[in-house]
Amino acid sequence: MTAAPVNVPTATYRLQLQPGFGFAEAGSAVPYLAALGVSHLHLSPVLQAVPGSTHGYDVVDHGRISEELGGEAGLRELGATARAHGLGLIVDIVPNHMAAPVPARLNHAWWELLREGPDSRYAHWFDVDWAAQDGRVLLPVLGDRLEAELPRLRVEPGPPGEAPVLRYYEQVLPLRPGTEALPLTELLERQWYRLAWWRLARTELNYRRFFTVSGLVGLRVEDQEVFTATHGLLLRLHREGVVHGFRVDHPDGLADPREYLRRLAGETGGAYVAVEKILTGDERLPADWACAGTTGYDALRRIDGVLTDRAGALAVAAVYADHLGAGPVPDADACAREGRTDMVTPQGELAAEVDRLARVAAGTESGAVRADIAATLAAYPVYRPYPVPGEPDSPADTERLTAAAASAEVLDLALGRLGRGPAEDEFRIRLAQTASAVAAKGVEDTAFYRRYPLLSLNEVGGDPARPGLEPAEFHDYCERMQRDWPAAMTVLSTHDTKRSADARARLAVLAELPELWRTELAAWTALSAHPLDPHTGYLLWQTALAAWPVDGDRLSAAVLKSVREAKLRTTWTEPDREYEQAVERAARAVPDTPALAERIGALVRRLAPYERVNTLSGTLLQLTMPGVPDLYQGSEFPLHTLVDPDNRRIVEFGTTPAPGTLAAEKLQLTTRALRLRRDRPLGGYTALPADRHLIAYLRGTDVLAVATRLPYGLEQRGGWQHGHAIDLPDGDWTDLLTGRAGLTGRVGPADLLTTLPVALLLRSPH
Repeated sequence: MTAAPVNVPTATYRLQLQPGFGFAEAGSAVPYLAALGVSHLHLSPVLQAVPGSTHGYDVVDHGRISEELGGEAGLRELGATARAHGLGLIVDIVPNHMAAPVPARLNHAWWELLREGPDSRYAHWFDVDWAAQDGRVLLPVLGDRLEAELPRLRVEPGPPGEAPVLRYYEQVLPLRPGTEALPLTELLERQWYRLAWWRLARTELNYRRFFTVSGLVGLRVEDQEVFTATHGLLLRLHREGVVHGFRVDHPDGLADPREYLRRLAGETGGAYVAVEKILTGDERLPADWACAGTTGYDALRRIDGVLTDRAGALAVAAVYADHLGAGPVPDADACAREGRTDMVTPQGELAAEVDRLARVAAGTESGAVRADIAATLAAYPVYRPYPVPGEPDSPADTERLTAAAASAEVLDLALGRLGRGPAEDEFRIRLAQTASAVAAKGVEDTAFYRRYPLLSLNEVGGDPARPGLEPAEFHDYCERMQRDWPAAMTVLSTHDTKRSADARARLAVLAELPELWRTELAAWTALSAHPLDPHTGYLLWQTALAAWPVDGDRLSAAVLKSVREAKLRTTWTEPDREYEQAVERAARAVPDTPALAERIGALVRRLAPYERVNTLSGTLLQLTMPGVPDLYQGSEFPLHTLVDPDNRRIVEFGTTPAPGTLAAEKLQLTTRALRLRRDRPLGGYTALPADRHLIAYLRGTDVLAVATRLPYGLEQRGGWQHGHAIDLPDGDWTDLLTGRAGLTGRVGPADLLTTLPVALLLRSPH
């Protein structure tokens, strides 16, 4: 780990800013959030984005704070309100890309690039391959091929004092100077961009983008001038004390994440920075990255894992296979490999990116080289390597590339063994950037929607091939994080999770009750008013269970997005209307079919006692394990949301739950744990011996956390057994959750956990 960041939060609270919830509304929530016990607000991107943006990642102007959110004055006022209540601001920063908006003039830098071409002062901002498309930028914005859309293209006057422009419906594009009076077909040929059918993006695009989103153009932030221009406003606000730290969005898209983080640390004096880095399997965050650690998906995987029954998850997979009735189900690793492969075929969603790599490698189009590069990307087991031309690759990167490389030529190029040069260096960097897109789109956004015995496992950063985690493995992870990255974020729900923590907590109970799930699955299928094929039906039932009670609109939107992402029966770009209509009918009918709704509700009630244990245990683990807990808006209460945009809805703050409810218990646990963290630093991490249904550990010498796991199995065993007590260190201990004081010596779980399935003990001062 690099030098420790300054002003490390004790806990952050993520707010999704959007039209209807801007800086003023966030300011109104500050008193409540300060009382909750967090130290910082964690804001989604605040720079000027495409008008109406509900997420802010489509930045169009790095020199302005979003006017829709309240502008710079509104952000400063929010900062002042936060400071008055003892809170700071962490801001989400987007270095990898900015929007290619409609109309294009909303992004001044992009507009000038399109008008002036490679001679534009902004040409070096964007990652464009000028050697392709006859030296023009492919713009895949047309609804059909160009010849069919010509009648809908026209030249019209620009704003007063400006040159004429090209209009296509709502899109407005600049014209290359001196071409305004040409006949339309000749005019189009003379532009620095080539208008094209939107379907050509996957095979012909010649600029780097965010994953497969052609409307988000890759920035070359490795260029010092670009870094300065795109970060100047936020860095000024940091120097002025308005902003105190940053979350870095998608660092894997950058040419050199290590250098970017070093530069950011230098400009901020070592401010708190967390990176949205997805770690796969046993992958470790590079130790030389100048940051506090990841944004916490690795912690999420461990918390969910230790609360999931490993053997039971495998039994649920057998139920899934029997329900599909088509023989053995491919394992998760094979499904992930297939998803990656689909991305890199000659017609895959990332075909253009692979083609560009092949041109760099061979200097020309080469089918053999392209095939080897595609196979290498499909086999690469984590998101990406981190090459720095002129430096040797890390042993881990070398090992992974050696295992994945489909040919000696690709391996030599990937490891820089053919020497230095513009093409050689570019290949190494671009292969890494492309690998991250292949992993994200091929695994999380494809494979996770194709194979889903237990949907709670198919989460961002998840590893469904290896479900469940033993307490010893959880403790090993926590000890390592305390040693290496003690200020990394921990999360359970985010704006990107496919199901919120409590939705996953409910689904995880199925791993303890696989035969009950088998029975219910058959019953729900029989009661459905609009039966679907077994594969889609299974998805519908687990999605409904995760979010229940859920209305038809929310359920159908989530399931429809899932089947489109799976790309098996329908896709975003080539929808099967008949199939999609059947999916929507079936989903919308679920809550409106009385017998079915009652049966689902009955299972939810049956699972509720065990879901409660998982919810409260997961909450305690996140709030007390090593790291900085990052709470997602509304998650201090039970939250059963689905994939975006469902999980990005505006929430109400300050509600008071009824006493004795899970909502009241979760809020109390959250508040007491956050206030404890705020009032006293938590020390080192020491695992305590405990029953297999317990996770117990010390933080420092005076805070002890105890959480229950696998509650149904515990119940079936007959509850807590004698001889499985926890030996409290010397002194008197008080449970902050129940107020029970005077706990000493050897304490049995049956005695300690009578009211709640968790305990948070504080030792009284000597």
